[in-house]
Amino acid sequence: MWYFDFFLIFYSGLFLLICVLVGVAFLTLMERKVLGYIQLRKGPNKVGYLGMPQPFSDAIKLFTKESIYPLMSNFVIYYFSPIFNLFIALLIWGCIPIFSGYMNFNLGILFFLCCASMGVYSVMLAGWSSNSNYSMLGSLRSIAQTISYEVSLAITLLSFLVLVSSVSLLDFKVYQTMVWFLVLYFPLSMVWFVSSLAETNRTPFDFAEGESELVSGFNVEYSSGGFALIFLAEYSSILFMSMMCCFLFVGGDYSDFFLFMMVGLLAFLWVWVRGTLPRFRYDKLMYLAWKSYLPVSLNFLMFYFGVKILSFSISI
Repeated sequence: MWYFDFFLIFYSGLFLLICVLVGVAFLTLMERKVLGYIQLRKGPNKVGYLGMPQPFSDAIKLFTKESIYPLMSNFVIYYFSPIFNLFIALLIWGCIPIFSGYMNFNLGILFFLCCASMGVYSVMLAGWSSNSNYSMLGSLRSIAQTISYEVSLAITLLSFLVLVSSVSLLDFKVYQTMVWFLVLYFPLSMVWFVSSLAETNRTPFDFAEGESELVSGFNVEYSSGGFALIFLAEYSSILFMSMMCCFLFVGGDYSDFFLFMMVGLLAFLWVWVRGTLPRFRYDKLMYLAWKSYLPVSLNFLMFYFGVKILSFSISI
C-alpha cells in the first residue's frame, strides 16, 4: 500500500511538472503574440502553423548554445543559482491541492509564503556571484522591491485567513460556494494583484530587468541554459500567481472549466499590463509599497478582524 501511495504522488507530481512547463512554453508564445498585436505588428508566425512550435524551437536554441562564464565569477554559486531559482518556482506548485493523493496538506498558505520568500535568495546569489556591477545593481533593486511587496502581500493574505480561519487552500473553495471573495474583498483583490506584479518582477515593476537602464539586471552575465532557467522560473511564477488569485478570489473549483479559463485570463492580464503601462520610477515604487499598500492592508486587516469577532459573537 505504501508503494502505491509513493508512485501515485511521484507520477502526479511529474504530470503537474510537465503541465506547468508546457503551460510556461505557450505563455511565452501568448505574450509575444499579444504584445505584437498591441504594437500593431505580427507576433511569431514563421515556425510551423501560426508560430505554434516557436517556444520549443526557442528552448532548443537556448539549451544548445554555448555557455559563457565570467572569468571572475564565483563559479559554483553562479552555476547553481538559476537551478535553485527554477527549483523554488516549481516547488511552490506543491501547495496547490490536487485530488489524486498528491501533496494535499493543510498548511498550503504557509508553504506558499515560505517558498515565495526563498525566491529572493536565488536572485541575490545570481547577482552577487556574477561579480559584475550591473548584475549587482539589478539584484539589489530586485531584493528591495520583493521584500517590500512581500510585507503587504502577507498582510493582505492575513485578511483572507482571518475570515476563513484556516491555512488550507481547500477551505477557500468551501467558503466561496455561495459568494466569491472577489466581491467581499474587492479593494484588497486589487492590492493583491498589483503586489503580485511586483512580486514576479513584471511591468510596471520590472526594475530587476530594466532593459533600458540596467542591461537586463541581475541575469546580465547569464547565457544559454542559465538564462533559460531564469526565464522559465519567472513565467512559472506568473502562472502560479494567476492560479493563486483564482483560489483566493473565485473559488478554485477543479471540476469547473471556468477556473482554468480564469487562470488564462489572469495570465493575459499580466501581458496586457506589460504592453500598456510604462515602468515606474523606483522611489515611486517604494512609496507605493510603504505609504499606500501597507497602511491600506493593515486597516483592512483590522476591519475584517472586527467582522470576524462580530460574527463569532452573534453566532454565540
